Amino acid sequence: METNFLIQTLATIVAASAPVIIAAIGETISEKSGVINLSLDGSIALSAMTGFAVAFTTGSTALGIIAAMVIGALIALIIAFASITLRQEQVAVGFVLAMLCTDLADFLGNPFVRKPGPSIPPAPIPYLSAIPILGPILFDHNLIVYLSILSVIAAWWWIYRTQPGLKLQGIGERPESAFARGVNVNRMRYIYTVVGGALVGLAGAAYSLNVKLGWSHRHTFGIGWIALAIVIFGGWNPWRVAAGSYFFGLLKALGSILQRDPAFSQVPTQIFSSAPFALMIFALLLISSEGVDRLLAFLPPRLARRIDRTIRGRSPGGLGKPFVQE
Repeated sequence: METNFLIQTLATIVAASAPVIIAAIGETISEKSGVINLSLDGSIALSAMTGFAVAFTTGSTALGIIAAMVIGALIALIIAFASITLRQEQVAVGFVLAMLCTDLADFLGNPFVRKPGPSIPPAPIPYLSAIPILGPILFDHNLIVYLSILSVIAAWWWIYRTQPGLKLQGIGERPESAFARGVNVNRMRYIYTVVGGALVGLAGAAYSLNVKLGWSHRHTFGIGWIALAIVIFGGWNPWRVAAGSYFFGLLKALGSILQRDPAFSQVPTQIFSSAPFALMIFALLLISSEGVDRLLAFLPPRLARRIDRTIRGRSPGGLGKPFVQE
């Protein structure tokens, strides 16, 4: 009985973490190119509303997903145009768009509030889903969950194992050097920012069509800000980003489990819903604190540098900085 409960809990974490993983991977790709998409929270909200509205109206979850990805890509295109072409402050533009998109989602989504609608159907993988323990956890889900797992693998392979991926790292780390080698830095930044935005849109659809079905005001509840934090938490590395996303999913699952425990029946439910966000922030502060530096000082320098890179990573050198091609 306990084994089945553990398997079900782990499977729930994998499924519930899918939108956060997809959004964080999209933001990782964008930031690897040197562009910060701070509109993430509003973009996810507007994409989630659009995805559900289109799926509700047409009866097609596929059209809902496509519409959500288009919305995410268009918002990212605005970020790219403002920061790359107009050379405006990326953080300021992204923050304004985050607020605007959140309000738009609430306003435009009014006709669809608390309406029952379609959801992404389950699609267990034949044979693999029958594998004991591992099958129910990883292979008994739907297409969105599989895409979240594949996005991590594909992003890691693209960034670190392909020639275009090396160029992506170049335009984010040292755009001047990449440009000197013949790379059109700004065009590539446009492409990767829009691709990352499309993934953010997919995350929005994944939330309203898979995790928390339907639409309501403040439906996505700060998931975009958590995804942004996880990108930093994961050191702009897809594997660590996935680990951070699953850690957040674990915290949310623990909150739900403790909420049902009679020993915690007197604790307000708001504590359990907000605790994962606070704990994620605490983890970020812990990793970036001076205390970690002091502990690493006791280790051999080479080992200390390796551990520091593992737990904290380093932001791309050209992140947030406009590049002028002459």
